[in-house]
Amino acid sequence: MTDLSDLPPAWSGRRALVWPGVPLLVALALWAYAVRHTDVSRLDDYGLVSALHPAFWAGLAVLTTGFWFTVRDARRPGAWSAAYVLGLLVMERATQAVLYPTPLYAWAWKHEAVIDHLLTAGGLQTADQVGDMAVYDQWPGFFAAQAALQRLLGVDSTAMFMAWWPLVSSLMLLLPLLLIYRTFTEDRRLIWTAVWLFYVANWVGQDYFSPQSVAYALHVGVLAVVLRRFGRSAVRRGRPRQAVWTVVITVMIVAIVISHQLTPGMLAVCLLALCLSRRYRDWVPLVTTVVIFLAWCLTAALPFLSAAMPDMIRSIGDVGANVETGYGATPTGTGAIATSWAARLLSASVLLLAAVGVLRQRVLRHRAWPLLLVAAAPLPMFAASSYGSEMIFRVLLFTLPGAAFFAGAALLPKVRTLAADAAAQETGNRQATGTAGPRRWGIGTWVPLAALLGGTLAFVPAYSGKDRINYFPPQEVALVRQLFEQAPEGSLVVAANRNYPDAYADYWRIDHYWFLDDARSHVDRIVRDPAATLADDMAGVERPARAYFLLTQGQLANSEMNGQLDKAQLDRIRTSVAASPRFRLVAENSAGWLYVLKQSGGAER
Repeated sequence: MTDLSDLPPAWSGRRALVWPGVPLLVALALWAYAVRHTDVSRLDDYGLVSALHPAFWAGLAVLTTGFWFTVRDARRPGAWSAAYVLGLLVMERATQAVLYPTPLYAWAWKHEAVIDHLLTAGGLQTADQVGDMAVYDQWPGFFAAQAALQRLLGVDSTAMFMAWWPLVSSLMLLLPLLLIYRTFTEDRRLIWTAVWLFYVANWVGQDYFSPQSVAYALHVGVLAVVLRRFGRSAVRRGRPRQAVWTVVITVMIVAIVISHQLTPGMLAVCLLALCLSRRYRDWVPLVTTVVIFLAWCLTAALPFLSAAMPDMIRSIGDVGANVETGYGATPTGTGAIATSWAARLLSASVLLLAAVGVLRQRVLRHRAWPLLLVAAAPLPMFAASSYGSEMIFRVLLFTLPGAAFFAGAALLPKVRTLAADAAAQETGNRQATGTAGPRRWGIGTWVPLAALLGGTLAFVPAYSGKDRINYFPPQEVALVRQLFEQAPEGSLVVAANRNYPDAYADYWRIDHYWFLDDARSHVDRIVRDPAATLADDMAGVERPARAYFLLTQGQLANSEMNGQLDKAQLDRIRTSVAASPRFRLVAENSAGWLYVLKQSGGAER
């Protein structure tokens, strides 16, 4: 074990126990004031960043400063560090749930539709019944669990609680992270600083209402059990208990495998990396993971994998293509570019700090070598697949537990062993242990604080800078729901892209066409002659089904900020449809427009 506790407390007695609560309470008070005075009705290209009341930024700065001066004193009760981390999660992950009246992320709404379908159908469906959406029935673990939770809570929809899922999924990670870090150090400063940096650097956005959020928490949980209970020393101390822990990780692995496609592969490469360390030569976790993963792939997931395998094989080794974003995912505009760079700089800073920590802390580098292997293991996945142009983000996510630990070590003093500190205290060598003299507030205090504060503040634009895309106002939700309430079975909904709430509602009975997903040549045709081209695309729908054209605020934001079509082109499309005698306006409000294609036979006249 290692220990970094060489700084004495600033105060003693009751004041030393109580004073950390002051900045914590001040920060939360500033946050509460800020959310009451923040208007999200008109977001610009900087998302939530420019909309937040200045008191939010002040509160975040106070919180970070209070945390640093609390956690750096290892003799202070660890409960204060835990309280600060919980305060960070509230300010990071609960702010959007409090500010926005509707849940964020089109993908979260898509998952809500999958759960609704599962409850409506009463079971899993085949590819012939629900087309491309059948992939969700081949990895149904998360959706089945959420359907059960929805019935247990007695709510009409998971939309009632999915806005709070980022906070819930982040809290699920706290215990396994603590267990992992306590495996390699007993110093509370390093443990809690690493936890803080993990949450600050986790801007990727996979904590929303999704199978990935739960699968990732289970992934970290499996690593925690393996690191603590499957090492050589743990096995020697209690071999009979290995069977119990094997059952525990097997249950978690099964839950991962039936819920998400990528996470089992990431877990397998991490466990394989651990087997390269002499301390973790137990092959049971790795073999268990591979066997369960292959069994699922060759049975329930086989229909999807059979169709996707050729593309997956072609992408192996094509690192350049696997990390590029492609058409329609290039940030445009000052706000989108600025928030994108904030995310990149934040990730680069944490990874750089991790490298510094590895180089500086020789003792820690030796003792935490397995954690370093776990952090490096996901990197080869760049060569395996593009994963929908998201592999670079997923690799970053899976390296974070290890990277945050070594980054935290870079911000703290040199590592010394517990035995050396105990011997120095017994001989009364106060100079060696640093217990004499007044505290010195030098460069070792302020430079790490500046780094911690910069990273914490950068999290906000990295995480919330695209809220103009991800937030759907109540008017947009109402407009889309009005569409699906009146659309007969077999109807077609045409939209620019799928970035709107309930985009997949009733997907088992309603067809969709998002024309920005089409070939660029056809998109150009739509821009040149919008109404005529769209009418021709929609003409194949026969009564009693209808063909609808939907254009909403979320689609406009996504198209503009991701380099698809600009505002002038989108306005041209809407104006052309509005002026065409082949379309009729069904509904409109401040968040969008809904048109229906007129059908022959006089009914539309």
